[in-house]
Amino acid sequence: MTKQSLRIAVAQTTATADVRSNGETVRRLMREAGAEQARLVQFPEGFLSGYAKEQIQDWGHVDWPAVRGELEQIIALAAELRIWVVLGSAHPLTPPHRPHNSLYVISDQGTIVDRYDKRFCSHTEITTFYSPGFEPVVFDVDGYRFGCAICVEINFPDLFTQYGELGVDCLLLSAYPVDEVFEAKARAYASINTYWTGMALPSQTSHLMNSGVIGPDGRYVAQLDGGEGLVYADLERSAYSVWFDKARPWRRTALLGDIYRSRRVDDPRSEDRTCF
Repeated sequence: MTKQSLRIAVAQTTATADVRSNGETVRRLMREAGAEQARLVQFPEGFLSGYAKEQIQDWGHVDWPAVRGELEQIIALAAELRIWVVLGSAHPLTPPHRPHNSLYVISDQGTIVDRYDKRFCSHTEITTFYSPGFEPVVFDVDGYRFGCAICVEINFPDLFTQYGELGVDCLLLSAYPVDEVFEAKARAYASINTYWTGMALPSQTSHLMNSGVIGPDGRYVAQLDGGEGLVYADLERSAYSVWFDKARPWRRTALLGDIYRSRRVDDPRSEDRTCF
């Protein structure tokens, strides 16, 4: 059943190499989000395990049993609180394969219903740290459709277009940004593709931008003002009826091209592009 509105929470957290500390932070913020009636809470890229190149320099230093143990506690708490969780973490594969850079999608029933594995990794990530994924991930919460993306994928417009074609209402973009232009790209994609964008970032990058939720018009619905914590946004399609009911379907029709081909004119003044 589609609810009129759906509240989401987006986290800004200090990433560490201490898996147990990261797990405790996730659970504390889950409880805060649950108390504020959020249906979903989103965390930054690589947060639970620590992110390669920053907190992690060698996968051999990661306490993988501890990562699993913290994840199991998070899953159990999601069921207790009846809240969805989108959690950034490395996902270990069978040795000698490198981990995926992933977002676990944990349902309010306490199950991992899907996992998004970063498809477009940076040069350092793909040559030293991670194995790539290959599939988009979409899931529905109370009639609202979500998609997932991670960090450097911001540089690949087709990925964001694909999620628009898959009918997402909100794209969850978890990242560890390195420049200010990242924010401009996220706002542009939200507006071009007509969906909300939840942007979960570590507090270490708050000098560049802060975690927040961008509306389908490219403007922030809500944004943290530095530090750590959660920011909340109520997704409500009726508040953006022009974008969802008019702009989105018109753009899809326009891309098909028939409305233009049917109006093509046979005129020498159209054909000759060298004169007035």
